[in-house]
Amino acid sequence: MDISAKVDYAVRALLGIAEATVGGREPVSVETLVQQQQLPRKFLEAILADLRRSGLVTSQRGPRGGYRLAKDASQVTVGDVFRAVDGPLAEVRGLRPQDTAYTGVAEHLPTVWVAVRASLRRVLDETSIEQLRSGRLPAHVTRLAAAPDAWENR
Repeated sequence: MDISAKVDYAVRALLGIAEATVGGREPVSVETLVQQQQLPRKFLEAILADLRRSGLVTSQRGPRGGYRLAKDASQVTVGDVFRAVDGPLAEVRGLRPQDTAYTGVAEHLPTVWVAVRASLRRVLDETSIEQLRSGRLPAHVTRLAAAPDAWENR
């Protein structure tokens, strides 16, 4: 699975917004996010537009303007962010996994593709921006990351 720069930047931007707006502080400017996370400004602006269109952030114009989360950080999942900027979590040649069909020796492959999507959902849809911000990740996520070979390339 390839996690695009767009998804990486979007999650990092939302983490910055969540951190800065804890307790109802001022909206976070694009410039602040660019500096804090070393993100390319134009790319970030396009990502924030995607996040705004999908209802994950709101924007405020003016000298004290910027971005806020549209919902509490505990209500926004990494999966929400992924879908907002990159579309579905798993596709096979442009099809949803359950819409694939094969004959012969490959007939059981759709089951594997659906299982891959289910495993992605289990991590991405069950990890909120707040859990990620605070470091209090779900137990099943920390267990997966703690597996002996989890950090090794294959």
